[in-house]
Amino acid sequence: MYHLTKQALLLSTIALAVAGCNNDPAATNTASSAKAELQHNIEYWPAVSSPVKKDPTLELQIQQILAAMTPEQKVAQLIQPDIRWVSLEDMRQYGFGSVLNGGGAYPNDNKKSTAADWSALADAYYHASVDDSIDGSAIPSMWGTDAVHGHNNLYGATVFPHNIGLGASNNPQLVEDIGKVTAETVMATGINWIFAPTVAVARDDRWGRTYEAYAEDPAIVKSLGAALVRGIQGAPGAEFMQRGRVIATAKHYLGDGGTLSGKDQGNNLDNEADLVRVHAQGYITAIEAGVQTIMASFNTWHGEKMHGNHYLLTEVLKQRMGFDGVVVGDWNGHGQIPGCSNTDCAAAVNAGVDILMVPEDWKALYYNTLEQAKSGVIPSDRLNDAVTRILRVKLRAGLFERGAPSTHAPQQQITAVPAHQALAAQAVRESLVLLKNNNNILPLSAKQRILIAGDGADNMSKQTGGWTISWQGTGNLNADFPNGQTIYQGIADQVTVAGGVAELSVDGSYQQKPDVAIVVIGENPYAEFDGDVPTLDYQSGTDSDLQLLKKLKADGIKVVTVFLSGRPLWVNPELNQSDAFVAAWLPGTAGQAVADVLLRDGNDEVRYDFSGKLSFSWPKDANSQPLNVGDKAYDPLFAFGYGLTYADSVMLPNDLSEQTDIVVVTEAGTLNLFERRPAEGFSLQLKDASGAALVSGNKSQSPDGSLTFAAVNWQKQEDAILLNWQTSSSATLGLHTDKPLDASGYNQLVLDMKWSAAPEAPVMLGMSCGSGCGAEVDLSGLLKDKALNQWRLVSIDLSCFAGKGAALNHLQQPFLISSKAPFQLTLANIRLTSGNIRSDIGCAQ
Repeated sequence: MYHLTKQALLLSTIALAVAGCNNDPAATNTASSAKAELQHNIEYWPAVSSPVKKDPTLELQIQQILAAMTPEQKVAQLIQPDIRWVSLEDMRQYGFGSVLNGGGAYPNDNKKSTAADWSALADAYYHASVDDSIDGSAIPSMWGTDAVHGHNNLYGATVFPHNIGLGASNNPQLVEDIGKVTAETVMATGINWIFAPTVAVARDDRWGRTYEAYAEDPAIVKSLGAALVRGIQGAPGAEFMQRGRVIATAKHYLGDGGTLSGKDQGNNLDNEADLVRVHAQGYITAIEAGVQTIMASFNTWHGEKMHGNHYLLTEVLKQRMGFDGVVVGDWNGHGQIPGCSNTDCAAAVNAGVDILMVPEDWKALYYNTLEQAKSGVIPSDRLNDAVTRILRVKLRAGLFERGAPSTHAPQQQITAVPAHQALAAQAVRESLVLLKNNNNILPLSAKQRILIAGDGADNMSKQTGGWTISWQGTGNLNADFPNGQTIYQGIADQVTVAGGVAELSVDGSYQQKPDVAIVVIGENPYAEFDGDVPTLDYQSGTDSDLQLLKKLKADGIKVVTVFLSGRPLWVNPELNQSDAFVAAWLPGTAGQAVADVLLRDGNDEVRYDFSGKLSFSWPKDANSQPLNVGDKAYDPLFAFGYGLTYADSVMLPNDLSEQTDIVVVTEAGTLNLFERRPAEGFSLQLKDASGAALVSGNKSQSPDGSLTFAAVNWQKQEDAILLNWQTSSSATLGLHTDKPLDASGYNQLVLDMKWSAAPEAPVMLGMSCGSGCGAEVDLSGLLKDKALNQWRLVSIDLSCFAGKGAALNHLQQPFLISSKAPFQLTLANIRLTSGNIRSDIGCAQ
């Protein structure tokens, strides 16, 4: 106990000094002294044996290639740009070792790109990489993608349940089969590298990436993670890297699921023995399954960033555990090391990162790294080791002899494949966990009149969650999943065939009283830190779903709740109002499989029983403390491994405690309208003379193309908006809400802005309260007066708008911006505030 407590007390000084937040020499010395007490013990770590052994012939080939390479060619192998920011000509000139498509990146910026479009771009990058006419290098590049639950970036592809659901199934063969299908689909688009599996062990469900983990227990993670590696790469031996198999990645090394308070990219304070016992197990079995790449994590361990942790990356992973593949960095993760930036970080390479993922700033990083390699800041043996590992993986994957990716891709159809869809349906059925089934209300007769309610009932975006078409999984419509079915569609189809009646009503209203209601509710999509939450209280300040359940119960209707979520949440009030309650997690595109389990067939026979078991403990109350099987004070509502079947007769009390002492603290007097994405209930729209277009994904444009929108990086990934008015059309970006906003309690509109050139015409910022109602002010004077290429906090007194006719208590568009001439503007963090009034422009403008 003393050891852990002492580490916790050391945290603040260590973290401050290491993160560069404390420039006081005395404090830095204190932190260094404290950190020195956290002694490493290499004996904690096992020696691991990969079944993929070094081939002497291949190793000789590597050394021959390496000996002929220039420093420029070697450094290029270490650089991994995003396809949105690296052209074919760039690839031809520099010969980068790899590229990636981040979440929401597609060929031609078109999310409906076909497999042929993807394959054509992959071929083009390949041919550019082996074109030695400029850079003298003919080393084929790799292309990495986050295909974390199927080829989730590909329009029309089968999307499988996220890992949390697969953990509930706990079926290694199923997971291996999913890996195989995913690899075949990815290879058919010309891509040869998947950034999966995630083998994090999520220990605090407030973490925004909980759904990417299979379980809170490393035993499940190590089993299923290895299974996915085998599925993606093929089992070592005759299947390894054969046709239809691609390179797998175990991520994120190490301890990302154990950070304090579940904070993404936060600090893990586990002692070293627990780091091995809990968080390293998935990497051990991944190596034993032959995984060829491992991705470094954003998190820190005792204040030290993983991208800069030489002990864990090199001494433990590469030397002690014998990993001879590639360590790839995460999205600008090297730039988070103290003393580094996105464009300059020898420390990451020297610590053991072999490939630097640098989506946008690749050119500056390339030249800085080249200078460091030539000067010896990056030792030649470290540079050669990194390139050796990259060449080894490429040769093992057959990239040198296969030629253009399309020549090795499977030739069969890869979307709307019945076998893929059947596998996805199986995964959904096996992932469902029955938490409550009072009076054995389930399974339901399909011959009844069934009401399907809730905003998740006919909502593919909520079913599929984050990392689906777009990075956050937001901005997607049902039409963006042409080969999938919503839960409602699946229920309606089966009820209709059986002779029953199915009625969809999101708000629970109905024309004729139903026999039973199936209510589908749950979390909206999110990814990474956007999913971090302060508590496990599902409602988080709104009770619309609970009121829907209460309304139906008050009408005397039996209620079956299907809960969509990326983690267990405190839902005691919702459980009390439900006769049955199903944890459906994030099932993907096979929504019809939910009906397979809930409904009897036309002969009233049970088709499929529940088999899923909780791989995460379910909280009894809304307190935010981590709750994991094996804890000393383990007292969940539903324990790890819980899950009813139709053979069980368990009555869950309807008087579960609904009291919570959790208070969500928010910034007083602030309403965030846009913080990396529109606030709940708002949407972004681009409008020009031709019409209006809803912003979908991270790139969009107005109907006539006069205004383009792109999500760009500022302080975090894609946390800002770049607007480019290309003509004098006065096209507008607007924040819209269907429910008018009462902003009368606020007095300022505040946002962060940056611009690269002074405007040549008025740039108008406005608010609209409906047709003929609204006001705008001209920002051009402010924009001309301030320095260029610097972020500015801009505040405007709302009386400027009210005085010109805007009804602040009834805003339909609280933010509108347009330019009357070509202009570029970057925006972030749009909010309404109250307090001391400050205005950067005069109201007369």
